[in-house]
Amino acid sequence: MDIQLGRGKTARRAYGIDEIALVPGPRTLDPSLADTRWTIGGIERDIPIIASAMDGVVDVKTAADLAKLGALGVLNLEGIQTRYDDPEPILDRIVSVGKSEFVTLMQELYAEPVKESLIVKRIQEMKDLGGIAAVSVTPVAAARYQETLSEAGADLVFIQATVVSTAHLSPNSVTPLDLAKFCEEMPMPVILGNCVTYDVALNLMKAGAAAVLVGIGPGAACTSRGVLGVGVPQATAVSDCAAARDDFYRETGNYIPVIADGGLVTGGDICKCIASGGDAVMIGSPFARAAGAPGRGFHWGMATPSPVLPRGTRIQVGTTGTLEEILLGPAKLDDGTHNLVGALKTSMGTLGAKDLREMQQVDVVIAPSLLTEGKVYQKAQQIGMGK
Repeated sequence: MDIQLGRGKTARRAYGIDEIALVPGPRTLDPSLADTRWTIGGIERDIPIIASAMDGVVDVKTAADLAKLGALGVLNLEGIQTRYDDPEPILDRIVSVGKSEFVTLMQELYAEPVKESLIVKRIQEMKDLGGIAAVSVTPVAAARYQETLSEAGADLVFIQATVVSTAHLSPNSVTPLDLAKFCEEMPMPVILGNCVTYDVALNLMKAGAAAVLVGIGPGAACTSRGVLGVGVPQATAVSDCAAARDDFYRETGNYIPVIADGGLVTGGDICKCIASGGDAVMIGSPFARAAGAPGRGFHWGMATPSPVLPRGTRIQVGTTGTLEEILLGPAKLDDGTHNLVGALKTSMGTLGAKDLREMQQVDVVIAPSLLTEGKVYQKAQQIGMGK
């Protein structure tokens, strides 16, 4: 239902993940029976969780480790890993500088050009370690490095920007990337994003996307919503884009996964995104907390180094456990940030969902008090859900 914002403008109510709750049905099942498998670009994964293509989250080793655990990690091909042959001292500088000098330092470090030889090298390193070579580029870089990406043999290519559309207008001197042509020409599946609406999601699917990323600005280190005032809360955005997926499937018989990207910290967040219609999630800050993460306990947004309009910041997330503990447990924390897969399977068992498609069909209620009801002691003592 539209709400009257003023005499000349109506607004639609949108909902965030924190505002909804999942409703148990008449059936339950043992969590061991919950099937969390999904497929992206013809590659089957046991776990519907992707690590974000952020420099503080994924490097070559992390991507390989995630693949071996059944998940997926995406490497940023416009980050530190492809600008510097040895990124370690650069990462040390990023995490050691003070708050007031951070943005200036990032702009300086990311002014170093991306080297095509390092794109090829990183993709090969991921494969040599037994990983899945999933990589991310912006539309501008996709056009610039298309031949290199084709020849380097990446398994999956993610084209990501704050907003991606098939109707981009550019100055006469600039030729915009033709997404449909790019998807058709590339020898590997191409994932497109980000978007938050039914129409754009449907257009990206028609352009040949192997999957669609959903989310504008909800990430822990992203400031796009504050800087640009743009975004749609994730529960509504995922639901709208999932409707596009279902309509596209009915029309074509081609099922295009919808991936909720950003704003997810706990197992409960992941469960609610899938119940809103998502096939998988992409998360950053939970993995930035892993021992051995390239960010060394820090996490920063992809648009932070922008030379003209930074739309991200650096946050300190600390180090709370191993990658395996965060993903598969056993949990050492009581706040839902460890054993994300265990949380998903237990939620599916509680809701009676045997697989992700059934999880997408569970009942949802609007519940703004879900995370605060009865939690006065946890909040006062800063434990559990009160942290």
